[in-house]
Amino acid sequence: MKPSEIASGKFEPPGTPERRSGLTLPQLEDRIFTVMVAGERFGIPVACVHTVFRIEALTPVPLAPPAIAGLVNLRGRIVTAVSLRSRLGLPRALGHEGLAIGIEHRGEALALVVDEAGDVVSLQDAARIDPPRHMPQARARLTQAIFHTHDGLLCILDMVAVFDLSPENAVAA
Repeated sequence: MKPSEIASGKFEPPGTPERRSGLTLPQLEDRIFTVMVAGERFGIPVACVHTVFRIEALTPVPLAPPAIAGLVNLRGRIVTAVSLRSRLGLPRALGHEGLAIGIEHRGEALALVVDEAGDVVSLQDAARIDPPRHMPQARARLTQAIFHTHDGLLCILDMVAVFDLSPENAVAA
């Protein structure tokens, strides 16, 4: 992804636009990596996660969509950092932009900025529940599935939706 694509707001995730899901729904044997944002747990398929790292420097991208936190150095590569807080429609929190998850999404390295990294959990299909009717639209749009776990509800993120930064999917924080 080129910085000019980010700034223009014309970034479109690679692949077919008709496909709204970047992952299949978790099966019995699937493992999910958990992250925390604003005190809530979210899940990312383990297969998408390549590394967890502290952001040492974040370079802002002028005129970028609000979800773009900036550019970061990930093992010598400059990658785009996307704020999960922003994608969820939550306000920025000072001091919470120092941790990122290195994600491989459709052949591209990206960084997903989160508040905290959690554990890897295994989910049972029987624990899947229907989305609550009161779920905020921004969150519902980014949710692939919801599971009831011993620690509460766990929303599994739809990675295609998380990285779809087109203007029609923008969320006002």
